[in-house]
Amino acid sequence: MTMAVSGFESQVTGAVGKVSESIVSVASMRLERRLRGVVPLEGQGSGIVLDRRGLIVTNNHVIDGASQVNVGLGDGRTFTGEVVGSDEATDVAVIRVEASDLPAADLGDSEAVRVGQFVLAIGNALALPGGPTVSMGVLSAKGRPLPGTDFIFEGLLQTDAAVNPGNSGGPLADLDGRIIGMTTMMIPYAQGMGFAIPINTVKKIAQEILDNGRVSRRWIGISGVDVTPQLARRYNLQTERGFLVAEVVPRSPAHLAGLRTGDVIVGAEGEAVKHTKDLLLAIAGSSAGNRVRLEINRVGRPGTLDVSPTEAPPFQQAMGR
Repeated sequence: MTMAVSGFESQVTGAVGKVSESIVSVASMRLERRLRGVVPLEGQGSGIVLDRRGLIVTNNHVIDGASQVNVGLGDGRTFTGEVVGSDEATDVAVIRVEASDLPAADLGDSEAVRVGQFVLAIGNALALPGGPTVSMGVLSAKGRPLPGTDFIFEGLLQTDAAVNPGNSGGPLADLDGRIIGMTTMMIPYAQGMGFAIPINTVKKIAQEILDNGRVSRRWIGISGVDVTPQLARRYNLQTERGFLVAEVVPRSPAHLAGLRTGDVIVGAEGEAVKHTKDLLLAIAGSSAGNRVRLEINRVGRPGTLDVSPTEAPPFQQAMGR
């Protein structure tokens, strides 16, 4: 038993050591006009080194509006960072520093993670001196939708590992030291609920920012939830799968196509819609001017609608609110 515990501890400490090398502190400063004049406001967060050439990812809310960004490495070096670009909707930002020998993180596959596996949340919690803070817990849920986060294809990762202010932008890692997510938020009055953006999403958004300077999304202007058997029974939906439309934005492509609140989208472009992700992928895969055929269930009656996605307005999710 003692040997088993010792082996587990060695795995944890090894993972912490591996991940800690690629964590940076991110300090930002922005100017805000108040009644007594312009005052500087400082922000503190964490970041993950993407590659040796100086690319770093963090949360958009850590650097949002910053006039200056400072990046600190674990070995004591500090750099002035340039914000390459950011995406408010997914809360991902890319920073570049002038360096060529940074310790790059080992990025895992967030699609392959399993609920119940042990995870480590590492970051500069509360900006305490002495290096990153480590907490351990389990992966409580994956694909977790939250209000305002339907734009994330994979949903968010939920963990009971302690997450505090300053952890933002830091890694959520497995016990092999592979980063599976980037911490993005906590719910202040909830016990043991922290959330991270899946690393696959982080990689996708970061690459779009590097390639195009921004993230472009297709949008139809709806929000809603996945249909579950419980939800179907409660609202007498006549189907146990699909996407239940909870809101349709006025004058949006969905509104113009005739989609209504209460409709259940069960198919898109000939493919079944079982989860939000299926619908998002169909919309995202459409090109300018092309229509997406949706199969719907309206009060138990099947039907089809053709909707023409447009580029999302600023800070609108892929499906919008």
